[in-house]
Amino acid sequence: MIGAGRGTDRPDEVVLVGGTANRGLIMRRGDAVHRPPGPHAASVHALLTYLEEVGFDGAPRFLGTDEQGREVLSFIPGDAVVPPYAPWMFSDDTLRSVARLLRRYHEAVAGFDLAPWRWSRPPPEEFRGTLACHSDPNLANVVFRDQVAVALIDFDLAGPGRPIWDVAAAARLWAPLRADEYIDDLRHGRGPERLSIFLDAYGGDFDADEFLDAVSANHDWLYQVVEDGSDAGIEGFVDYWAVVEQRADRTRDWYRTQRPVLRAAADRTPH
Repeated sequence: MIGAGRGTDRPDEVVLVGGTANRGLIMRRGDAVHRPPGPHAASVHALLTYLEEVGFDGAPRFLGTDEQGREVLSFIPGDAVVPPYAPWMFSDDTLRSVARLLRRYHEAVAGFDLAPWRWSRPPPEEFRGTLACHSDPNLANVVFRDQVAVALIDFDLAGPGRPIWDVAAAARLWAPLRADEYIDDLRHGRGPERLSIFLDAYGGDFDADEFLDAVSANHDWLYQVVEDGSDAGIEGFVDYWAVVEQRADRTRDWYRTQRPVLRAAADRTPH
């Protein structure tokens, strides 16, 4: 299952490990997850309801609200990529399964109408569109069973984008696309290679240069979310920003210096 932490003052609730904005506030009670609603919860609930209606099994079900006003979602049994990390979490097969799950999600959500709803933080203008992108497919937001990605969780940053936006976000985080000095696991030295693996598994036909622009834009966009949360005094963001601020700047430079290598990895043109 997703990591469980200490109990709360309710004997039937346990804290679920993971998360930044809601660190320590996401509880499991039986087969349901109770969590504080985000500022655009109604939009997220509409999205989750749509996914249930079309039969997509890779996202939580919205079950209503509890006596404290928290949103209640179905609990998805499995494992999330949170410490302590196991070797399988960084295997190429795991990477491929994340790409395939993201493709399934995009196909399932294609008919959802975003227009009536307000969203948290839209992507940059050039990557906006009519698809309800997840926008934050980081390691802790994917649930695995038997080492296969089966569900996405935490749709708080969902918004109107194009498929390339989500794919760039996922590849950036899962390859990962950053300097090797910041990678101390099995992925060390394999960022470009794993980028190619991810794109092959997703199956999209993206222009390589536009894709790398989306990677850079997503990097800046998501770290701005973290910095804003830190400035607002949200404990999880404060702690995380203290760790990654320097890395964020160094990674931005790395994208520029490594662009020819990354472009070759992202190029799906037959040779």
